Amino acid sequence: MPEKPRLERQPMCDRLAMEFQDGWIVNLGVGMPTLCSNYVEPHKSLVFHSENGAIGYGPLAPPEKADRHLVNAGGQQVTALPGLAIVHHADSFALIRKGMVDVTVMGAYEVAENGDFANWRIPTRKGGGIGGAMDLAACAKRVFITLEHTTKEGGPRLLKRCTLPITAPGVVKLVVTDLGLFEVTPEGFKLREHAPGWTPAEIQACTEARLIIADDLREFRFRARA
Repeated sequence: MPEKPRLERQPMCDRLAMEFQDGWIVNLGVGMPTLCSNYVEPHKSLVFHSENGAIGYGPLAPPEKADRHLVNAGGQQVTALPGLAIVHHADSFALIRKGMVDVTVMGAYEVAENGDFANWRIPTRKGGGIGGAMDLAACAKRVFITLEHTTKEGGPRLLKRCTLPITAPGVVKLVVTDLGLFEVTPEGFKLREHAPGWTPAEIQACTEARLIIADDLREFRFRARA
């Protein structure tokens, strides 16, 4: 029997972006998190921050509007919004280290039920460095994580304790996977929303950590379409 369909990456990032509040400075890490800038709510004013120095950019640029000189931290071309600033790499990190970033969205290999996360090194790969993730994890007011719920081999990524070298201890507040939305609480992972067609028991079977089921558990919320 084929496995049930899981959530696509853009809806996952849209859902995290729904949690951004008006006026927030939002840092988006390399990889999947960059898709969060594609979610736009007209009644919210957000400032997207990139480690490489683009401050106040918008969604990923379509080919006809792409400017090769304007890219996010992942090297993807993005659109310019009114008020966009291009600053030195050091100044970009000064904003981070001063604690001005309201939330950073990062990818990860593992997240633990106590809020630890690991996103910079796995034993099968040579090299790698913790880089700017260390500054963001230490200085951002909130850390949100987006990742696939299981490894390619089917192993869990939401764990009781991380098995890989951690990036930062106890900082993760919210996690979205291709199976649902999870809040990190003092008691562990709370399942707030589940992927369509998936039951809490099925999600628990793919998860090492014990899940707490929210009293108001609901099906995953998708981006509103015009």
